[in-house]
Amino acid sequence: MPHHRFPSFSRRQMIRALLATSAFGAATKLSGCTPAADTAADTASDTGAAAVGDVVVGFIYVGPKDDFGYNQAHAEGAQAMATVPGIKIVEEASVPETAAVLETMRSMIEVDGATVLFPTSFGYFDPYILELAVEFPEVQFFHAGGLYEEGVTPENVGSYFGYIDEAQYVAGVVAGHMSKAGNLGFVAAKPIPQVLRNINSFTLGAKSINPAATTQVIFTGDWALPVKEAEATNSMADQGIDVVNCHVDSPKVVIETAEKRGIYSSGYHANQSSLAPKGYLTGAEWDWVSIYTSLGEQFVAGKSLMAGDIDHILRGGLADKFCKLSPYGAAVSEAAKADAEAAKQQLIDQSLVIYKGELKDNQGKEVLAAGTEYTQQDIKLETMDWLIEGVKGSTEG
Repeated sequence: MPHHRFPSFSRRQMIRALLATSAFGAATKLSGCTPAADTAADTASDTGAAAVGDVVVGFIYVGPKDDFGYNQAHAEGAQAMATVPGIKIVEEASVPETAAVLETMRSMIEVDGATVLFPTSFGYFDPYILELAVEFPEVQFFHAGGLYEEGVTPENVGSYFGYIDEAQYVAGVVAGHMSKAGNLGFVAAKPIPQVLRNINSFTLGAKSINPAATTQVIFTGDWALPVKEAEATNSMADQGIDVVNCHVDSPKVVIETAEKRGIYSSGYHANQSSLAPKGYLTGAEWDWVSIYTSLGEQFVAGKSLMAGDIDHILRGGLADKFCKLSPYGAAVSEAAKADAEAAKQQLIDQSLVIYKGELKDNQGKEVLAAGTEYTQQDIKLETMDWLIEGVKGSTEG
């Protein structure tokens, strides 16, 4: 006898369906949706009833909010925005990078009354955010990483991101000190510019201490593939790599596997030090609390992308509190800390430029001529499609 799979719906999808079916809604007064709301409690939440005049802001995550990684960092920032008077937050987690996010966004707008949305995952941008922004021109859409093109991207869409590769460079300085043989590893999801920039900056930081340092990169193919992440980390440990970094949605598996194998790890997105008390060196963390609080205050003040009160492209690094460094682990030497702190300060005061020529890619091709440099604001860094000399791997994934 064939087994039938029934579709699962989020709480907001259920409510929206019930509202659309007025006869059913009138008969049941929505009481029939209580069980569905309970089953979706782990994915959808809000900060309570909105007061009259509150700005309702929706946050959408591709994974769970407690993933020790990308989604947790954004969720912590969302909770900081929720403390701004006049802001009400609604959230939905574990929404895939498919047409499902269209339904979630539409439901937040039509059911929850959201006028600002933060669909945070990379794959939400094109085509989903771009499509819905045209349908709802009065709603502001903010995306982490999507590139705004004036005259092309809808005016109600904004892009925000941090120069977190600054923190990755500092983490590389620590790794350069702590690696005995200069053999580093990097477990990455996809070879997109933001990921390549982190790999390259981490490697350049390590090479500033040990010019012979190399980084082996393994691309898993997607943002959350725990089995492949564990396999990649184990493979690196087998090869004699003694410091592993990563750019995946949840670094938890990579950090825990490195700890089990007795090698050092460097974290990403959030603080994973509790997962590896012996081997955790430091990490590159997002600091969304600052930018999200600031944006919340601007929303309450009536500012918007469409009016030109909020910039369509928001960027910042260590100095702007878009990112930060995790606390140093117990294993980190005093010399490593001193050089890391010096590099951090130089990045803050802009006396250190990460991408300074001459630089070659790992195929021997010159990517930056001698005497030239890319500052952090240079748009060419946001279209990076190469791996620096010293990185073992391919952008083909």
